[in-house]
Amino acid sequence: MSNVSQINSQRHAKEQIQEQACLWISRIDRGLTLSERQGLVAWCNQENDHHKTLLAMASHWDDLSVLSELRGLFPLEKSPKKLNAKLSAYAMAASLALFSLLGASYLNQNSLSLYLPFINNTQEITQVFETSVGQQTRFVMPDGSNIQLNTNSLVTIDFNNEHRKLTLVRGEAHFDVAKDKDRPFTVIVGEKSFTALGTIFNVQKKNDNTMELVVTEGKVLIAKALESTAQLKASLNNYANNQSSLRGEYSLRDENIIPSGVVVTVGEKAVIADNQTSPVKKVSDEQVERDLAWQQGMLIFDGEPLEKALAEVSRYTNSTFEIKDNHIAKLKVAGYFKAGDIDGLLASLSSNFNISYQKKSNNHIILALAKADL
Repeated sequence: MSNVSQINSQRHAKEQIQEQACLWISRIDRGLTLSERQGLVAWCNQENDHHKTLLAMASHWDDLSVLSELRGLFPLEKSPKKLNAKLSAYAMAASLALFSLLGASYLNQNSLSLYLPFINNTQEITQVFETSVGQQTRFVMPDGSNIQLNTNSLVTIDFNNEHRKLTLVRGEAHFDVAKDKDRPFTVIVGEKSFTALGTIFNVQKKNDNTMELVVTEGKVLIAKALESTAQLKASLNNYANNQSSLRGEYSLRDENIIPSGVVVTVGEKAVIADNQTSPVKKVSDEQVERDLAWQQGMLIFDGEPLEKALAEVSRYTNSTFEIKDNHIAKLKVAGYFKAGDIDGLLASLSSNFNISYQKKSNNHIILALAKADL
């Protein structure tokens, strides 16, 4: 075979893989069936190029949808990449659905393999999933619920015909819950439980007594962790009955408080400190975007003190920060930052705030005003 024939053959094979990847993205866009999820994993495992092509397309979409819009304190230097015409049409059509299934900033072979334990007819599953510092991953439960773990997180799963229970041992997770009126979906966090029938919500565990809940679809019941599935179902039924029978003027919060707990609805945020739930607050779309930016590998700050922003950054990296000047610790920062991009962060602090830095051993970084001695 001539060199020209070999090149044409390789090009044809590459185009076929791209076309197949585009087809998978179009399927992802309209929603994969259980058998299609199995087929996707099998296809990715056939050849490394299959997986690489999906990664490349996710990377392109990451640039178009997120990176091109970066602004503020933490600008990203690289510009959006251009897709060729064939890939562009499919990538744009896939929209955020590609992120919903595969993610972008943290997509790797391990994240795809997390589908494998669930691609069967097993009705009882006890499983543990964990991410390291700076890592994210997704998995799908047999009922179709999607779960995404943030950095340094661990969740255990107890799933059977009677209940859907998970325990967030540490970290943060996002839950897109499949509807099943006979089996409430409950996440145990410390001494609290978060229960939904078909809902999208995010839970961050800061410690055993402190956590945050953000609900972006449906309703979530906050109750005691020790309540049984039967008790939780009864509470949800009582809430539904109360909602249908209420008449007259009531405040939203009065309506949502029930004897066994508090119901948090779409667009609301609950903060629990010392195992006490503060009054639930309605939050803006911008606030929700900031709270959930980690799902696209981003951090968004909006006037937080630098020391608080650095504490959030440290969740995604092994680097630690020491601030030598209390004045700069209180500086307000705002803007977008790519999680894990420490060099970009330090460059921005230097150019925007005249802050110098010195890297020590064990990923320890000392920050001070540029005119001060380190």
